[in-house]
Amino acid sequence: MPEKKPVLMQGNEACAEGAISAGVRFYAGYPITPSTEVAEHMARRLPELGGVFIQMEDEIAGMAAIIGASIGGKRAITATSGPGFSLKQENIGYAIMAEIPCVIVNVQRMGPSTGVPTAPSQGDVMQARWGTHGDHPIIAFSPASVYETYYLTIAAVNLSQKLRQPVIMLLDEVIGHMREKVLIPDTGKLMVEKSSDNVPADWKPYDEKGLTPLVPFGFGHYYHVTGLFHDQYGFPSGDPEVVKRALDRLHDKLEKYRDEIVLTNYVGHKEPRVAFVTYGCSVRSARAVVKKAYWQNRWPVGLLSLQTVWPFPGREVEALARQADVIIVPELNRGQLVREVERYSRGQAEVVPVNRYDGEMITPDQLMEVLGRWLP
Repeated sequence: MPEKKPVLMQGNEACAEGAISAGVRFYAGYPITPSTEVAEHMARRLPELGGVFIQMEDEIAGMAAIIGASIGGKRAITATSGPGFSLKQENIGYAIMAEIPCVIVNVQRMGPSTGVPTAPSQGDVMQARWGTHGDHPIIAFSPASVYETYYLTIAAVNLSQKLRQPVIMLLDEVIGHMREKVLIPDTGKLMVEKSSDNVPADWKPYDEKGLTPLVPFGFGHYYHVTGLFHDQYGFPSGDPEVVKRALDRLHDKLEKYRDEIVLTNYVGHKEPRVAFVTYGCSVRSARAVVKKAYWQNRWPVGLLSLQTVWPFPGREVEALARQADVIIVPELNRGQLVREVERYSRGQAEVVPVNRYDGEMITPDQLMEVLGRWLP
Protein backbone atom coordinates (compact mmCIF):
# COMPACT_ATOMS: atom_id res chain seq x y z
CA MET A 1 0.00 0.00 0.00
CA PRO A 2 1.51 3.37 -0.99
CA GLU A 3 2.24 5.46 2.07
CA LYS A 4 3.42 9.01 2.61
CA LYS A 5 5.76 10.30 5.29
CA PRO A 6 4.91 9.55 8.94
CA VAL A 7 2.35 11.82 10.56
CA LEU A 8 2.38 12.63 14.30
CA MET A 9 -1.15 11.93 15.48
CA GLN A 10 -3.12 11.58 18.66
CA GLY A 11 -4.94 8.27 19.17
CA ASN A 12 -8.37 9.89 18.98
CA GLU A 13 -7.35 11.71 15.78
CA ALA A 14 -6.08 8.43 14.30
CA CYS A 15 -9.42 6.84 15.10
CA ALA A 16 -11.25 9.60 13.23
CA GLU A 17 -8.84 9.45 10.27
CA GLY A 18 -9.13 5.68 10.12
CA ALA A 19 -12.90 5.97 9.91
CA ILE A 20 -12.58 8.52 7.11
CA SER A 21 -10.13 6.28 5.23
CA ALA A 22 -12.71 3.49 5.45
CA GLY A 23 -15.37 5.67 3.84
CA VAL A 24 -17.23 7.00 6.88
CA ARG A 25 -19.10 10.17 5.94
CA PHE A 26 -21.51 10.54 8.86
CA TYR A 27 -20.80 11.25 12.51
CA ALA A 28 -23.33 11.90 15.28
CA GLY A 29 -22.45 12.14 18.93
CA TYR A 30 -22.08 14.17 22.07
CA PRO A 31 -18.77 15.48 23.47
CA ILE A 32 -17.43 13.66 26.52
CA THR A 33 -13.93 13.36 27.98
CA PRO A 34 -11.68 11.59 26.99
CA SER A 35 -13.24 10.91 23.56
CA THR A 36 -14.07 14.49 22.53
CA GLU A 37 -11.15 14.82 20.10
CA VAL A 38 -12.76 12.19 17.86
CA ALA A 39 -15.79 14.43 17.46
CA GLU A 40 -13.68 17.57 17.05
CA HIS A 41 -11.61 15.99 14.29
CA MET A 42 -14.68 14.70 12.48
CA ALA A 43 -16.32 18.13 12.77
CA ARG A 44 -13.37 19.61 10.86
CA ARG A 45 -12.82 16.87 8.32
CA LEU A 46 -16.25 15.60 7.27
CA PRO A 47 -17.54 18.89 5.78
CA GLU A 48 -14.37 19.03 3.63
CA LEU A 49 -15.29 15.61 2.19
CA GLY A 50 -18.98 16.23 1.62
CA GLY A 51 -19.87 14.33 4.78
CA VAL A 52 -22.14 15.21 7.69
CA PHE A 53 -21.25 15.97 11.31
CA ILE A 54 -24.02 16.56 13.80
CA GLN A 55 -23.80 17.11 17.55
CA MET A 56 -26.85 15.47 19.08
CA GLU A 57 -28.61 16.45 22.28
CA ASP A 58 -27.42 13.34 24.13
CA GLU A 59 -25.72 9.96 23.76
CA ILE A 60 -28.94 8.06 23.11
CA ALA A 61 -29.80 10.32 20.18
CA GLY A 62 -26.24 10.06 18.83
CA MET A 63 -26.54 6.27 18.61
CA ALA A 64 -30.00 6.49 17.07
CA ALA A 65 -28.76 8.95 14.45
CA ILE A 66 -25.95 6.71 13.17
CA ILE A 67 -28.41 3.81 12.93
CA GLY A 68 -30.66 5.96 10.75
CA ALA A 69 -27.74 7.16 8.63
CA SER A 70 -26.57 3.59 8.10
CA ILE A 71 -30.00 2.45 6.97
CA GLY A 72 -29.93 5.40 4.58
CA GLY A 73 -26.71 4.14 3.00
CA LYS A 74 -23.98 6.09 4.83
CA ARG A 75 -21.04 4.59 6.69
CA ALA A 76 -21.52 5.97 10.18
CA ILE A 77 -19.65 6.23 13.48
CA THR A 78 -20.08 7.70 16.95
CA ALA A 79 -17.71 8.12 19.89
CA THR A 80 -18.20 8.33 23.63
CA SER A 81 -16.73 7.49 27.04
CA GLY A 82 -17.85 5.90 30.30
CA PRO A 83 -21.47 6.79 31.13
CA GLY A 84 -22.15 7.72 27.50
CA PHE A 85 -21.38 4.15 26.48
CA SER A 86 -23.91 2.95 29.04
CA LEU A 87 -26.57 5.21 27.55
CA LYS A 88 -25.99 3.82 24.06
CA GLN A 89 -26.57 0.19 25.02
CA GLU A 90 -30.27 -0.13 24.19
CA ASN A 91 -29.77 1.21 20.68
CA ILE A 92 -26.67 -0.97 20.22
CA GLY A 93 -28.93 -3.94 20.95
CA TYR A 94 -31.38 -2.65 18.34
CA ALA A 95 -28.59 -2.41 15.76
CA ILE A 96 -27.50 -5.97 16.56
CA MET A 97 -31.00 -7.37 16.12
CA ALA A 98 -31.76 -5.35 12.98
CA GLU A 99 -28.25 -6.09 11.60
CA ILE A 100 -27.38 -2.46 10.97
CA PRO A 101 -23.68 -1.73 10.38
CA CYS A 102 -22.12 1.00 12.54
CA VAL A 103 -19.05 1.64 14.69
CA ILE A 104 -19.11 2.77 18.32
CA VAL A 105 -15.90 4.20 19.79
CA ASN A 106 -15.58 4.03 23.59
CA VAL A 107 -12.50 5.75 25.01
CA GLN A 108 -12.60 4.25 28.49
CA ARG A 109 -12.13 6.34 31.61
CA MET A 110 -11.74 5.54 35.29
CA GLY A 111 -14.62 4.50 37.55
CA PRO A 112 -18.42 4.17 37.57
CA SER A 113 -20.72 7.19 37.34
CA THR A 114 -18.69 10.31 36.53
CA GLY A 115 -15.50 8.68 37.89
CA VAL A 116 -12.21 10.35 36.99
CA PRO A 117 -12.82 11.57 33.43
CA THR A 118 -9.15 12.12 32.59
CA ALA A 119 -7.74 8.89 34.08
CA PRO A 120 -7.20 5.66 32.10
CA SER A 121 -9.12 2.47 32.69
CA GLN A 122 -10.04 -0.79 31.04
CA GLY A 123 -13.23 -1.14 33.02
CA ASP A 124 -15.72 -1.44 30.16
CA VAL A 125 -14.52 -4.76 28.73
CA MET A 126 -17.44 -6.78 30.05
CA GLN A 127 -19.90 -3.99 29.31
CA ALA A 128 -18.76 -4.10 25.69
CA ARG A 129 -19.67 -7.80 25.60
CA TRP A 130 -22.79 -7.90 27.75
CA GLY A 131 -23.92 -4.26 28.09
CA THR A 132 -27.04 -4.69 26.02
CA HIS A 133 -29.47 -7.41 27.00
CA GLY A 134 -29.95 -10.68 25.17
CA ASP A 135 -27.70 -13.53 24.08
CA HIS A 136 -26.06 -11.53 21.32
CA PRO A 137 -22.63 -11.57 19.65
CA ILE A 138 -20.38 -8.52 19.40
CA ILE A 139 -17.06 -7.49 17.88
CA ALA A 140 -14.74 -5.29 19.96
CA PHE A 141 -11.19 -4.15 19.14
CA SER A 142 -8.69 -2.78 21.68
CA PRO A 143 -5.67 -1.04 20.10
CA ALA A 144 -2.33 -0.75 21.91
CA SER A 145 -0.90 2.12 19.87
CA VAL A 146 -1.92 5.07 17.72
CA TYR A 147 -0.89 3.07 14.65
CA GLU A 148 -3.13 0.16 15.66
CA THR A 149 -5.96 2.59 16.37
CA TYR A 150 -5.86 3.87 12.80
CA TYR A 151 -5.83 0.47 11.14
CA LEU A 152 -8.20 -1.27 13.55
CA THR A 153 -10.76 1.49 12.98
CA ILE A 154 -10.54 0.77 9.26
CA ALA A 155 -11.06 -2.93 10.01
CA ALA A 156 -13.98 -2.09 12.29
CA VAL A 157 -15.78 -0.08 9.62
CA ASN A 158 -15.21 -2.66 6.90
CA LEU A 159 -16.27 -5.60 9.08
CA SER A 160 -19.38 -3.77 10.25
CA GLN A 161 -20.39 -3.31 6.62
CA LYS A 162 -19.51 -6.81 5.48
CA LEU A 163 -21.20 -8.57 8.39
CA ARG A 164 -23.96 -6.01 8.99
CA GLN A 165 -22.87 -5.88 12.60
CA PRO A 166 -22.14 -3.13 15.13
CA VAL A 167 -18.41 -3.05 15.99
CA ILE A 168 -16.92 -1.45 19.11
CA MET A 169 -13.57 0.31 19.25
CA LEU A 170 -12.54 -0.08 22.89
CA LEU A 171 -9.75 2.43 23.40
CA ASP A 172 -8.49 3.60 26.78
CA GLU A 173 -7.55 7.15 27.78
CA VAL A 174 -3.82 6.53 27.36
CA ILE A 175 -4.16 5.36 23.75
CA GLY A 176 -6.77 8.02 22.98
CA HIS A 177 -4.59 10.92 24.14
CA MET A 178 -1.03 9.81 23.37
CA ARG A 179 0.78 10.87 20.19
CA GLU A 180 2.82 8.61 17.90
CA LYS A 181 3.77 8.49 14.26
CA VAL A 182 1.35 6.84 11.85
CA LEU A 183 1.90 6.03 8.18
CA ILE A 184 -1.19 7.30 6.40
CA PRO A 185 -1.99 6.18 2.82
CA ASP A 186 -1.58 8.72 0.04
CA THR A 187 -4.46 11.11 -0.38
CA GLY A 188 -7.37 9.43 -2.09
CA LYS A 189 -6.24 5.89 -1.30
CA LEU A 190 -9.30 4.82 0.64
CA MET A 191 -9.20 1.37 2.24
CA VAL A 192 -12.84 0.52 1.71
CA GLU A 193 -14.10 -3.03 1.41
CA LYS A 194 -17.13 -2.47 -0.74
CA SER A 195 -20.31 -4.43 -0.24
CA SER A 196 -21.63 -6.37 -3.17
CA ASP A 197 -23.67 -4.30 -5.59
CA ASN A 198 -25.26 -7.42 -7.04
CA VAL A 199 -28.60 -7.61 -5.31
CA PRO A 200 -30.46 -10.77 -6.40
CA ALA A 201 -33.99 -10.53 -7.70
CA ASP A 202 -35.23 -12.64 -4.76
CA TRP A 203 -33.30 -10.50 -2.26
CA LYS A 204 -34.20 -11.03 1.37
CA PRO A 205 -32.83 -8.53 3.91
CA TYR A 206 -32.16 -11.31 6.45
CA ASP A 207 -31.53 -14.27 4.18
CA GLU A 208 -30.96 -17.45 6.21
CA LYS A 209 -28.59 -18.79 3.54
CA GLY A 210 -25.87 -16.32 4.46
CA LEU A 211 -24.72 -12.71 4.23
CA THR A 212 -26.85 -10.39 2.17
CA PRO A 213 -26.14 -6.73 1.37
CA LEU A 214 -28.05 -3.99 3.14
CA VAL A 215 -29.93 -2.02 0.51
CA PRO A 216 -30.39 1.62 1.56
CA PHE A 217 -33.95 2.74 2.12
CA GLY A 218 -35.54 4.20 -1.00
CA PHE A 219 -33.33 2.34 -3.47
CA GLY A 220 -35.70 -0.15 -5.04
CA HIS A 221 -36.32 -2.76 -2.34
CA TYR A 222 -38.97 -2.70 0.34
CA TYR A 223 -38.26 -4.29 3.69
CA HIS A 224 -39.16 -3.99 7.34
CA VAL A 225 -36.73 -2.99 10.13
CA THR A 226 -37.57 -3.95 13.70
CA GLY A 227 -35.94 -4.75 17.00
CA LEU A 228 -38.24 -7.75 17.37
CA PHE A 229 -37.26 -11.23 16.24
CA HIS A 230 -38.19 -11.40 12.59
CA ASP A 231 -38.31 -13.56 9.50
CA GLN A 232 -36.12 -13.25 6.40
CA TYR A 233 -38.07 -10.19 5.27
CA GLY A 234 -37.83 -8.40 8.60
CA PHE A 235 -41.41 -8.92 9.71
CA PRO A 236 -41.88 -9.72 13.42
CA SER A 237 -42.38 -13.35 14.37
CA GLY A 238 -42.71 -15.24 17.62
CA ASP A 239 -42.50 -18.64 16.02
CA PRO A 240 -39.90 -20.66 18.00
CA GLU A 241 -38.18 -21.97 14.87
CA VAL A 242 -37.96 -18.52 13.33
CA VAL A 243 -36.62 -17.06 16.58
CA LYS A 244 -33.96 -19.76 16.90
CA ARG A 245 -32.82 -19.40 13.29
CA ALA A 246 -32.61 -15.62 13.63
CA LEU A 247 -30.40 -15.78 16.73
CA ASP A 248 -28.26 -18.54 15.25
CA ARG A 249 -27.75 -16.36 12.19
CA LEU A 250 -26.29 -13.55 14.32
CA HIS A 251 -23.76 -15.89 15.92
CA ASP A 252 -22.98 -18.03 12.88
CA LYS A 253 -21.77 -15.17 10.71
CA LEU A 254 -19.18 -14.16 13.31
CA GLU A 255 -17.99 -17.75 13.65
CA LYS A 256 -17.75 -18.16 9.89
CA TYR A 257 -15.51 -15.09 9.56
CA ARG A 258 -13.65 -15.61 12.82
CA ASP A 259 -10.22 -15.56 11.19
CA GLU A 260 -10.90 -12.07 9.83
CA ILE A 261 -12.26 -10.83 13.14
CA VAL A 262 -9.94 -12.28 15.78
CA LEU A 263 -6.61 -10.44 15.61
CA THR A 264 -3.70 -11.14 17.96
CA ASN A 265 0.05 -10.68 17.96
CA TYR A 266 2.67 -12.82 19.70
CA VAL A 267 6.25 -11.78 20.42
CA GLY A 268 8.95 -13.48 22.46
CA HIS A 269 10.23 -16.99 23.10
CA LYS A 270 8.85 -19.81 20.94
CA GLU A 271 8.35 -21.99 24.01
CA PRO A 272 7.69 -19.54 26.84
CA ARG A 273 7.74 -20.60 30.44
CA VAL A 274 5.94 -17.40 31.43
CA ALA A 275 3.69 -15.41 29.09
CA PHE A 276 1.72 -12.18 29.30
CA VAL A 277 -1.78 -11.88 27.85
CA THR A 278 -3.12 -8.33 27.74
CA TYR A 279 -4.65 -5.57 25.60
CA GLY A 280 -4.81 -1.81 25.16
CA CYS A 281 -2.23 0.38 26.89
CA SER A 282 -1.22 -2.49 29.19
CA VAL A 283 0.42 -4.12 26.17
CA ARG A 284 3.01 -1.36 26.17
CA SER A 285 4.26 -2.12 29.67
CA ALA A 286 4.24 -5.88 29.01
CA ARG A 287 6.17 -5.36 25.77
CA ALA A 288 8.85 -3.38 27.63
CA VAL A 289 9.25 -6.28 30.07
CA VAL A 290 9.46 -8.88 27.31
CA LYS A 291 12.02 -6.75 25.51
CA LYS A 292 14.23 -6.76 28.59
CA ALA A 293 13.59 -10.33 29.69
CA TYR A 294 13.72 -12.06 26.31
CA TRP A 295 15.66 -9.93 23.86
CA GLN A 296 18.30 -8.85 26.41
CA ASN A 297 18.47 -11.76 28.88
CA ARG A 298 17.11 -14.59 26.69
CA TRP A 299 14.66 -15.66 29.37
CA PRO A 300 11.73 -17.85 28.13
CA VAL A 301 9.10 -15.09 28.17
CA GLY A 302 6.42 -14.14 25.64
CA LEU A 303 3.54 -11.73 25.07
CA LEU A 304 0.19 -12.39 23.40
CA SER A 305 -1.41 -9.01 22.74
CA LEU A 306 -5.12 -9.01 21.92
CA GLN A 307 -6.22 -6.53 19.28
CA THR A 308 -9.59 -8.30 19.36
CA VAL A 309 -11.12 -8.81 22.80
CA TRP A 310 -14.55 -9.96 21.54
CA PRO A 311 -15.07 -12.56 20.22
CA PHE A 312 -12.49 -13.67 22.76
CA PRO A 313 -9.38 -15.27 21.20
CA GLY A 314 -9.92 -18.52 23.05
CA ARG A 315 -8.05 -20.75 20.60
CA GLU A 316 -4.95 -18.58 20.79
CA VAL A 317 -5.00 -18.47 24.60
CA GLU A 318 -5.55 -22.23 24.84
CA ALA A 319 -2.58 -22.86 22.53
CA LEU A 320 -0.42 -20.57 24.67
CA ALA A 321 -1.53 -22.34 27.86
CA ARG A 322 -0.32 -25.64 26.44
CA GLN A 323 3.19 -24.15 26.23
CA ALA A 324 3.53 -21.82 29.22
CA ASP A 325 3.55 -22.76 32.89
CA VAL A 326 2.28 -19.32 33.92
CA ILE A 327 0.13 -16.69 32.17
CA ILE A 328 0.18 -13.17 33.63
CA VAL A 329 -2.81 -10.96 32.79
CA PRO A 330 -2.30 -7.22 33.41
CA GLU A 331 -5.50 -5.14 33.36
CA LEU A 332 -6.56 -1.64 34.43
CA ASN A 333 -9.54 -2.99 36.38
CA ARG A 334 -10.24 -5.40 39.23
CA GLY A 335 -10.17 -8.38 36.88
CA GLN A 336 -12.38 -8.78 33.82
CA LEU A 337 -10.71 -10.51 30.89
CA VAL A 338 -8.59 -12.66 33.24
CA ARG A 339 -11.63 -14.87 33.80
CA GLU A 340 -11.78 -15.60 30.08
CA VAL A 341 -8.06 -16.42 30.10
CA GLU A 342 -8.65 -18.84 32.98
CA ARG A 343 -11.57 -20.44 31.17
CA TYR A 344 -9.66 -21.09 27.96
CA SER A 345 -6.45 -22.09 29.73
CA ARG A 346 -8.43 -25.09 31.03
CA GLY A 347 -6.08 -25.57 33.96
CA GLN A 348 -3.06 -26.14 31.73
CA ALA A 349 -1.27 -23.03 33.03
CA GLU A 350 -1.42 -21.00 36.22
CA VAL A 351 -3.20 -17.70 35.52
CA VAL A 352 -1.99 -14.70 37.54
CA PRO A 353 -3.91 -11.38 37.45
CA VAL A 354 -2.12 -8.05 37.83
CA ASN A 355 -4.69 -5.34 38.45
CA ARG A 356 -4.48 -1.60 38.87
CA TYR A 357 -7.52 0.65 39.25
CA ASP A 358 -6.29 3.87 40.82
CA GLY A 359 -6.18 5.92 37.62
CA GLU A 360 -2.55 5.12 36.79
CA MET A 361 -0.99 2.73 34.27
CA ILE A 362 0.54 -0.60 35.19
CA THR A 363 4.29 0.00 34.95
CA PRO A 364 7.02 -2.27 33.57
CA ASP A 365 8.59 -2.34 37.04
CA GLN A 366 5.39 -3.78 38.49
CA LEU A 367 5.31 -6.50 35.86
CA MET A 368 9.02 -7.25 36.23
CA GLU A 369 8.49 -7.76 39.95
CA VAL A 370 5.72 -10.28 39.27
CA LEU A 371 7.76 -11.99 36.55
CA GLY A 372 10.65 -12.37 38.99
CA ARG A 373 8.71 -14.96 40.98
CA TRP A 374 9.33 -17.50 38.24
CA LEU A 375 12.48 -16.33 36.50
CA PRO A 376 15.94 -15.23 37.73
